[in-house]
Amino acid sequence: MSANALPHVVIVGGGFAGLWATRALARDRVRITLIDRRNHHLFQPLLYQVATAGLSAPDIAAPLRHILRRQRNVEVRLGEVTAIDADARTVALAGDDGADDSRIGYDYLLLASGATHAYFGNDAWAEHAPGLKSLDDALGIRRRVLMAFERAEAADDPAERAAWLDFAVVGGGPTGVELAGTLAEIARHTLKDEFRHIDPARARVRLIEAGPRVLASFPPELSDNARLKLERLGVEVVTGHAVETIDGDGYVLAGERVPARTVLWAAGVAASPLGALLDVPRDRAGRV
Repeated sequence: MSANALPHVVIVGGGFAGLWATRALARDRVRITLIDRRNHHLFQPLLYQVATAGLSAPDIAAPLRHILRRQRNVEVRLGEVTAIDADARTVALAGDDGADDSRIGYDYLLLASGATHAYFGNDAWAEHAPGLKSLDDALGIRRRVLMAFERAEAADDPAERAAWLDFAVVGGGPTGVELAGTLAEIARHTLKDEFRHIDPARARVRLIEAGPRVLASFPPELSDNARLKLERLGVEVVTGHAVETIDGDGYVLAGERVPARTVLWAAGVAASPLGALLDVPRDRAGRV
């Protein structure tokens, strides 16, 4: 049987689900096209380490083509899926200019395109409070965090210096807890004795969670333990209050204006928008 006569499986997304599905089909009589808008597989649980300068990007990313180089029944395609025609069994890929560039037919389609940031209807906050889902996000946050200390070092006005040394992480899930804890370690240990006009240890790191406790998906005793350890690291943990607004100068919490130049978002995720292209039931977060 020629390769073209084999059933064609199109897998969208080279993350954990997409990559593992591709490898699981290595011995099956199918031809696979794996599509991702980036050419690497990313170990997302350690993104916060790249964002806080603990690891470099290559430490947590590997080229998809290299990972799958010995699997002969798969072709890796770089592109972004913009449309799905379930009746015609095709997916459309966007070109560099954003216009539909090509269509790929399939016999079976697996969508594993992950999640994106959710700002609960406040998308304007994204500019001032970046989230953490990709290497680009992590490198942007790293630059923002390290530049905050540089700006504080150069500032002459005490109020401006304090604003640059005020860090807020919105969202008390695993990513928020990891970010806040590592920021505190950076300020109190990593950058110790490296500046002449500021003491990085005096930086304020605040973790803000709208719910009653951090790590709400974990048992209460683990949440309590995490909060205790964060506070020992110097993190100010605020629960039971949601951020009311975020802009370039800071944020508002419980009616109080807080001047903070570095706000990081870890409060919510939404399903990939590709799920909305299918005529199937979805939950409130957009997940199929």
